[in-house]
Amino acid sequence: MVCLKSACAMIRIVYLLSNLVLLAANQPPHIVFILADDFGWNDVGYHSSEINTPNLDKLSASGVRLENYYVQPLCTPSRNQLMTGRYQIHTGMQHQIIWPCQPYCVPLDEKMLPQLMKEAGYDTHMVGKWHLGMYMKDCLPTHRGFDTYFGYLTGSEDYFSHVRCSPISVLNLTRCALDLREGEEVATGYKGAYSTELFTNRVVNIIAKQDPRKPFFLYVALQAVHAPLQVPERYVAPYGFIKDHHRRLYAGMVSAMDEAVGNITLALQEKGLWNNTVLVFSTDNGGQTLSGGSNWPLRGRKWSLWEGGVKGVGFVASPLLKQPGTVSHGLIHISDWLPTLVGLAGGRTNDTKPLDGFNVWNSISKGFASPRLELLHNIDPRYIDIASCPGRDSQLTLAEMVSEGSWSNSGFNVSIHAAIRSSNWKLLTGYPGCDVWFPRPGQNSSGSSTSKKDHLKPVMLFDIEKDPEERNEVSEQFPTVVEFLLSRLHHHQRSSVPITFPDDDPRCDPGPTGAWGPWA
Repeated sequence: MVCLKSACAMIRIVYLLSNLVLLAANQPPHIVFILADDFGWNDVGYHSSEINTPNLDKLSASGVRLENYYVQPLCTPSRNQLMTGRYQIHTGMQHQIIWPCQPYCVPLDEKMLPQLMKEAGYDTHMVGKWHLGMYMKDCLPTHRGFDTYFGYLTGSEDYFSHVRCSPISVLNLTRCALDLREGEEVATGYKGAYSTELFTNRVVNIIAKQDPRKPFFLYVALQAVHAPLQVPERYVAPYGFIKDHHRRLYAGMVSAMDEAVGNITLALQEKGLWNNTVLVFSTDNGGQTLSGGSNWPLRGRKWSLWEGGVKGVGFVASPLLKQPGTVSHGLIHISDWLPTLVGLAGGRTNDTKPLDGFNVWNSISKGFASPRLELLHNIDPRYIDIASCPGRDSQLTLAEMVSEGSWSNSGFNVSIHAAIRSSNWKLLTGYPGCDVWFPRPGQNSSGSSTSKKDHLKPVMLFDIEKDPEERNEVSEQFPTVVEFLLSRLHHHQRSSVPITFPDDDPRCDPGPTGAWGPWA
């Protein structure tokens, strides 16, 4: 039977359209990862903050909120584990952060997330804060898997001038220099542009130019809301009711960041990419209470292993989620993103070093149980909290307590700063960092309180599911749990590599007219 021309044409059109639909269904998703800096547990609207975050609230409500999600207590360690999928004890970066003049970076034999995404056929772009080492060109983002980069290399800087001031101890001077790069070149001409808006505009431009047929990985590491507390006045104006000056400025910075996330999402929608995009939002560590952040009602802050330092705000938004509009209580860690995102991309992790992260996509998207049952927060024998802690004249004198304690003969040295989570249990040893329960913003600061006892114990156990605020220490009631978790710390310690934390290199000095960047 011979088809009429019009009928045959219609059949061909239907056939082509069905193939296009099938092609779209099989195309790997675009992946956008937005990392906020120093964003506290009590700083997002859906955690009952006084700060308005309508875009974060709406996006997370339509996606999956991660309410048992953990990060590291500091910038570099979280970014290191995001990019490698490995605990910091396995990369030698278990101590502090990378300071501007330290000659090291994430080991060059570590395969990073963007490299794996490129192998899976993705375009890779990064905008914002790097903070994973810069002393030589091989350490820079464009040498670690990113096709393009626009941002700054150190840990913090001025939001408007993009200048970083840092002491160079070996030269006995403080140097202030520009820290902004376009690829590997110094980026000038942006003085006065507020970084949250500057970076967002760059992200929107990248999205606008993206070929929709080519999957892309876009890593947006915002400067917000890290100190210094700087923001255009229009963002601060709605917060006149906040009496604390630091908190008021911080609230304005959060609003600017929330607007940025909304603008990035809008750009994806207007480009027609949203229906095949997975967007992840995460903080890098707990809020810094010294700079306006709040982790209420959690204990502690940035730099500490208390929940206020390591429990992170995070969510996933995507039309590809199987159970949108839900809350996940599965245990998830920042090191899980590498295997999860590479898995979504159809990539492989066979030639990486052994991963500590898990593919948690089914847990997030379908509500399955998380494959992660244990989480090593850190083991750092050289830990020191560089900021003062209210109510404590000094960190702690643990030596006497350890010698008297019942765990002094365990296989693990309990004077070491360490913490591990297993199921509902969390064990801390040594000095975990500032142990204050900082009050809810707007309440009297006298509400700050430390432990009810005169001193912290060298071994502390908490049931985090029943006691998320870490108020009821139960090591004496559950000695077998303590023994097991100490044995797990000992196990992890045996696999750790030596700490890398070199002295400043005087060759880092960019001089009075230079810019921070590679020197070796």
